[in-house]
Amino acid sequence: MRNPAFHSVLLPLSAAALTIVSGVAAAQASLPDFVSSIASSGTAHTPIAEPATPLTLVRAIQFALANNPEIAVARSEYAATEGALIQGQARPNPELSFMQEDTRSANRTSALQINLPIEMGGKRQARMEASQRGRELAAAELTQRQGEVRAAVIGAFFDVLSAQERIRLAQETLSLTHRVTDITGKRVVAGKISPVEETKARVAEAQVKVELSQAQGDLRGSRQKLSSLWGNARPRFERVEGAIVDLPEAPSVESLDRRVALSPSLRRNEVELQRRVALTRVEQTKRTPDPTISLGVKRAPESTNQILFGVSVPLPFFDGNQGNVLEALRREDKARDEITAHRLRLHSEVLQVRERLLTARTEVDVLRNEVLPGAVSAYEAAGTGFDAGKFSFLETLDAQRTLIQARVQYLRALAETHRAAAEIERLLGDTSVEQKQ
Repeated sequence: MRNPAFHSVLLPLSAAALTIVSGVAAAQASLPDFVSSIASSGTAHTPIAEPATPLTLVRAIQFALANNPEIAVARSEYAATEGALIQGQARPNPELSFMQEDTRSANRTSALQINLPIEMGGKRQARMEASQRGRELAAAELTQRQGEVRAAVIGAFFDVLSAQERIRLAQETLSLTHRVTDITGKRVVAGKISPVEETKARVAEAQVKVELSQAQGDLRGSRQKLSSLWGNARPRFERVEGAIVDLPEAPSVESLDRRVALSPSLRRNEVELQRRVALTRVEQTKRTPDPTISLGVKRAPESTNQILFGVSVPLPFFDGNQGNVLEALRREDKARDEITAHRLRLHSEVLQVRERLLTARTEVDVLRNEVLPGAVSAYEAAGTGFDAGKFSFLETLDAQRTLIQARVQYLRALAETHRAAAEIERLLGDTSVEQKQ
């Protein structure tokens, strides 16, 4: 005969158990929909094509920041940390257990109970703190990646601008050499100079044509490199608009020191240290045992139903999580050492690049104010004297070569100043270019 008292206790426990199980089942059933909704909310990276119009530096930076594949990866990593935040807040699941002794009805004893783990030692709070630090780390990495892409765009943009300027100079030089070749040919026909000098003039003109072809190839490569920063392997823009002669200012050592302390890469290392400290706290909380509270009912034949209540506590005799705590502490020390090493390395690299920038600016000033005016004056004088028959062809050719070399050197010095400034921005995450526009 069944005992009504057993049913009076069994039914509430069964109802509670069914509620828990149905809730878990409903959560598991809705999990695929939840995951699919998150997946559908994210958009896969699709390359865009910039308009076939002249491109400015600001527009190039905007294209890259919005569509760069590496930035898209960093954004996805940041979005993924939302799941870690959700999981860090979760509490341990209860456990439903059923036991039966003997299979004969006369001797059969049944027990139904619910076990509820209780987290102690601040485990949940430590998990939430660690997941939050992980999210901050992903945000710091995203900021660092954006700064690196911005600097890469600036460098590639001025490479394109430099290649355009090289083509313009090569075309002007080709016009000069062609003029000299024509004059030399007329003098050979008139019998005033040797045909050998005409051959030399044509060789010089051919060399300029080679330089023009190389500049055109460099322009195509630079355009492709720039457009690849926003995921377009086939650039549509034909040229960029900018002033390569506008030199960037060299920052002072004091301002560099302040910016190093605020640089995205150093900030990332500092956040990594905070995350390591949080992970150490997580491992330390695991040393505190978590008790489990049990509540149930036991039914025995021909006896009164019994309420079961119990508490179980793990005894950390052998495993106190000491190994994981030690590892976490050592990784925390490593993160501190990485901050020191990175700060010193960043200071050194920034100062070296600053010296490159100062050297390039000095070279540009000397070439612009002294070398180029003298080379132009010498070439014009040699050309006028050659037309009047006062100078030999070799003197004119030498003046022409000096002018060409001075122009090429001047252009390279201009490009080096912008490369050095872009490198400083890559290291320090500067946004001055966007702020000036």
